[in-house]
Amino acid sequence: MAIHDDIIFSLEENIKRILLVANELKVSNLQFQQQVNELSEAVRVKDLEIEDLTSKYQTLRLAKTIVPSADDGKNVKFQINKMVREIDKCIALLNN
Repeated sequence: MAIHDDIIFSLEENIKRILLVANELKVSNLQFQQQVNELSEAVRVKDLEIEDLTSKYQTLRLAKTIVPSADDGKNVKFQINKMVREIDKCIALLNN
């Protein structure tokens, strides 16, 4: 009978260890699932941020095509001054 008792005791110990490991794995699994959920949320937030920045970039690009840059501003100012001088010359010729 002692052999059967040893086998039963050993089997019970093995089952206890397996249950303990199974519980530890369940806890780890829950922690990993929580981490996956947090990372998924972070990815979703970053995707929204990328969409927002892309939209702002497109708007800025469109605005840049409409509004001249600083160099273009100097060129536009030069052209306006040139036209004003020509108008002044025309007015001076008309006054004579």
